[in-house]
Amino acid sequence: MNNPNSWFQFALYVGALLLVTKPLGLYLLQVLDPKGKTWLDPVVRPIERLTYRICGIDPAKEQNWIGYTVAMLLFSLVSLLFTYFILRYQDHLPLNPQNFPGLSPHLAFNTAASFTTNTNWQSYGGESTMSYFSQMVALTIHNFMSAAVGIAIAAALVRGIARQTAQTIGNFWADTVRVTYYLLVPVSFVFALFLVSQGIIQNFKPYTVAKTYEPYTVQVPKTDDKGQPVLAADGKTPVLVDQVVDTQTIVQGPMASQIAIKMLGTNGGGYANANAAHPFENPTALSNFLQMLSIFAIPSALTFYLGRMVKNPRHGWAVWGAMFALFVAGTLVCWQAEARGNPIHQKLGVAAADGNMEGKEVRFGIFNSALFATITTDASCGAVNAMHDSFTPIGGLVPLFNIQTGEVIFGGVGAGLYGMLIFVILAVFIAGLMVGRTPEYLGKKIQAYDVKLVMLVLIVLSATILGGTAWASISDWGQAGLNNSGPHGFSEILYAYSSAVGNNGSAFAGLTANPADGNPHWDTTLGIAMLIGRFLMIIPILALAGNLASKKLVPASAGTFKVEGLTFVVLLVGTVVLVGALTFLPALAMGPVVEHYLMGAGTLF
Repeated sequence: MNNPNSWFQFALYVGALLLVTKPLGLYLLQVLDPKGKTWLDPVVRPIERLTYRICGIDPAKEQNWIGYTVAMLLFSLVSLLFTYFILRYQDHLPLNPQNFPGLSPHLAFNTAASFTTNTNWQSYGGESTMSYFSQMVALTIHNFMSAAVGIAIAAALVRGIARQTAQTIGNFWADTVRVTYYLLVPVSFVFALFLVSQGIIQNFKPYTVAKTYEPYTVQVPKTDDKGQPVLAADGKTPVLVDQVVDTQTIVQGPMASQIAIKMLGTNGGGYANANAAHPFENPTALSNFLQMLSIFAIPSALTFYLGRMVKNPRHGWAVWGAMFALFVAGTLVCWQAEARGNPIHQKLGVAAADGNMEGKEVRFGIFNSALFATITTDASCGAVNAMHDSFTPIGGLVPLFNIQTGEVIFGGVGAGLYGMLIFVILAVFIAGLMVGRTPEYLGKKIQAYDVKLVMLVLIVLSATILGGTAWASISDWGQAGLNNSGPHGFSEILYAYSSAVGNNGSAFAGLTANPADGNPHWDTTLGIAMLIGRFLMIIPILALAGNLASKKLVPASAGTFKVEGLTFVVLLVGTVVLVGALTFLPALAMGPVVEHYLMGAGTLF
């Protein structure tokens, strides 16, 4: 951590994030106002009107929270089924030069649920599984739609806070259309062009087959005449055979267009299996920097949007400050752990100054890997430029804990803001208890119904993560997917369910969720966890928005707790950390914490 260049890059990143927050926040105010005017109106407004006309949408007709919720659920259900059938039958669809077969039912379900919920968990290698048509039509379109839904939900909750004695919180269809047309599509188009300039490919060529400089031999699972793996006498272990490799297949395809929205929409699904460590997905230091910046850009701007909508800009910046404090703390802890390295490796002759380079892309090094890991798990992005499974125990604990907070540290587009507002209301409630009066948030009394909805969100998050982890940990199918034993194996399971429920999508890569024997348990349970983590959180949040919108404003008094300033920021940060610590500390203690102490004692897993 004594590298001045790394500190300079960190300062540059923070400065760039601050620089884009206000302008983008002002633009969001225009986009999320159905009557708002933007500089894109001459081009986009006719397309917007045509969309409403074709779909029979009246953008001026607002919905109550129930109508908004039903529209969101129907939209998500139709898009999930649409994606599922494309993936199942991609072998019958165009743009499949590699002749990839259709996906199995459980993998198609897992992937459809993953991209519908903005999780983008991948139980497959993208370049070896998905046709160009599947990548573009099934997956990339979802990257736009799921991101737009997240921003729409955040806008609905903010409207609920800002309005009084109102029965409506907006129009879901208008919110989603405007976010897509005025924000996500134009910004992604420009960003994709920039990525192409950096060397990311964008074509429809068949994959390139190149001769390797030297042939080498690998062991691969033996298959029968039907392509099924041959198992050993125990019926579980695949039989391995030698295979000489003298060629290399180089991926091609429409990559830049997917990478742009995968980052801006905090989606994270990689076109290639190596994700942002692949030189085609992330070719230069500049592309790496701007991809990290794009992950936080919209979530950061939404805090400014919050402040302007509730007519209290200082509150928006206070929420931003709490997110920023948690982000900096996570980055420094992860960076220090990776820079310190593994003491066992150092005893074998690896210099302590080299840090832990296992699983990291040499082009980016330790700092950029730790920063990327922190950012992508603070947000619900899940893109990675290093393998989190290869981090030190404490380095791996940081991205795991980031997800378990509900990814409210800037968070996903929309999801980060509405998740943090849950903690804001909880913090205000705690403050009210401490002074012995009914808590108020921006002039509205926080009552029992509001707190019940908040607790329902938090219980859904924790119960699904811990319940799924416990089930997989004691099941044969759960243990069969592990590549490591002991506490590290447990961390792999805990990370998988945390990532699924938190709609992140990154993984401890030692876990095999789509095994060669076709066992569907991992894909199915993780798919269900993704749906729970997305929709069973959104429904009570929209109910909360509707209830807050109907409340009257009460005048501030001497006992009103101010939701700006350092005191509020400290209380909000403490609430996020304590809720996460109290909920997940026992599980973390059995995973990365005990693994850290065992590493110090000379044991690795």
